[in-house]
Amino acid sequence: MDNIAGKKSALQWAVHLSVGLLVLLWVLPTLGLLVSSFRTGDQISSSGWWQAFSTQEAQQPAIRISGTEVQRDGLFVIEGRLFAGSGAEVSAWGTSSREPEAYEPGQTADLPDGLRLTVQGDGAFSLTSPVTTADMRLPRVFTTASTPPEFTLDNYSNVIFSPMAGQSIGQAFLNTLTVAIPATIIPILVAAFAAYALAWMDFPGRALLVAFVVGLLVVPLQLALIPLLNMHNAIGIGKGYLGIWLAHTGFGLPLAVYLLRNYMVGLPRDIIENAKVDGATDFQIFVKIILPLSFPALASFAIFQFLWTWNDLLVALVFLGTGNDQQVLTGNLVNLMGSRGGDWEILSASAFVSIAVPLLVFFSMQRFLVRGLLAGSVK
Repeated sequence: MDNIAGKKSALQWAVHLSVGLLVLLWVLPTLGLLVSSFRTGDQISSSGWWQAFSTQEAQQPAIRISGTEVQRDGLFVIEGRLFAGSGAEVSAWGTSSREPEAYEPGQTADLPDGLRLTVQGDGAFSLTSPVTTADMRLPRVFTTASTPPEFTLDNYSNVIFSPMAGQSIGQAFLNTLTVAIPATIIPILVAAFAAYALAWMDFPGRALLVAFVVGLLVVPLQLALIPLLNMHNAIGIGKGYLGIWLAHTGFGLPLAVYLLRNYMVGLPRDIIENAKVDGATDFQIFVKIILPLSFPALASFAIFQFLWTWNDLLVALVFLGTGNDQQVLTGNLVNLMGSRGGDWEILSASAFVSIAVPLLVFFSMQRFLVRGLLAGSVK
């Protein structure tokens, strides 16, 4: 009875559980990145993204006292707030990392050189000194505070529009679009013609060409980078958008031709033979019959090629350059990791900007992906 047709497999629950776990493994980091991109740097460093919507009490990063010194009653006084506009409530504070909770809000700490520091529950502080503090290294304050949820759009504003060198990714975003869109369209156009010829046109050596295309799929592109760049320099292309478009076209063509050819071979032969009987040329058959029927395969390759070119770093460094007006998103993010490695809010916003477009492309065209990949595998 276990093999009755139509009876569901006893392990179907395991399949659903595995798929659910895979989805969670992909969705949770993306959701965490999205939430973190709207948080402030202090909140990211003090609590996890899953705690972003609740008030959290945690030890805050050390804050060095600073402000304008004024003279009052024979003392030099500096007043201010530790948390500007964040609404944090201090539950304990200290001036040493060894004793970060030595004092309660409102208490006064006696420090060397006659300094006296008082911190209130709302983060307001007052530092007094018998002599000027202009040449002194002012103390740091360690606090344990309850911080309410705080979200901001400043991260995205800084990332996209900031004029600071190495931080803004607005120009890099446009550069990546300039690379990815033509580098996706050109291989599709070239491969569609080649795939039709290999699938439906009889000519000597067709089988060898198909085998050659399959063989190119296993050749690492790193082997061709320097020879191809030398050839570009020799013919006058050099480094630039034209060079990187041609490079991505060459590296993407084997997969495109292989995928489209396998799909076109599986199309009904009767339709093409009837069109030829009616007097249609190969070009008319290709444009009016093959291309509309091959849209799932075209969309499948478009997804692969766009994601590859969008996330590429190596080819862009070799064929485009590293200048600020030429850098792509991946190169910009590498620089951010090096120069702004402590600014997690900047990094998370930059990373989400870089994956937003690939996510949009994938989800808008993913229904064609499986249809295109499985084409020709079954009859």
